Amino acid sequence: MKAITTILLITGLFLLTACTSAPEGITPVKNFDLEQYKGKWYEIARLNHSFEEGMEQVTATYTVNDDGTVKVLNKGYITKEQKWDEAEGLAKFVESSDTGHFKVSFFGPFYGAYVIFELDQADYQYAFITSYNRDFLWFLSRTPKVSDELKQHFIAKAKKLGFATEQIIWVEQKGV
Repeated sequence: MKAITTILLITGLFLLTACTSAPEGITPVKNFDLEQYKGKWYEIARLNHSFEEGMEQVTATYTVNDDGTVKVLNKGYITKEQKWDEAEGLAKFVESSDTGHFKVSFFGPFYGAYVIFELDQADYQYAFITSYNRDFLWFLSRTPKVSDELKQHFIAKAKKLGFATEQIIWVEQKGV
């Protein structure tokens, strides 16, 4: 009985850690500055997943809490239902505060990875993000529209890293 409990505990810890790790071959950005990163970002592109399905006009706003954690507020318009939806989460650094790698929770003690693997570190104008595996991919920008050159750079980088670029959704940002 004790052996089964130990195996279950180790397996559970492995699964919790695996969900906050970066995918193999993808490195979080270094020299990250949370003060520059905080604020509002527009979702330019993503790989589809159930919690954002059918959404457009998606934004993410990051606010630094007094304890150094980050409040995450994701907002999007569900076109089929003609209504806005939002989710509030909490992010904590996985490594040091100068590495763009967080664990984010939108429900209780369960965390998922938020790995910034490319960032305009000069001006913090765009970021490419993934989670614990290559099923998740986001392209965020400080502006609702970006150049075709930047879109092509995103596609090329994502393809090189093994993401399913043919499945990328370009997010509509109306009225902004």
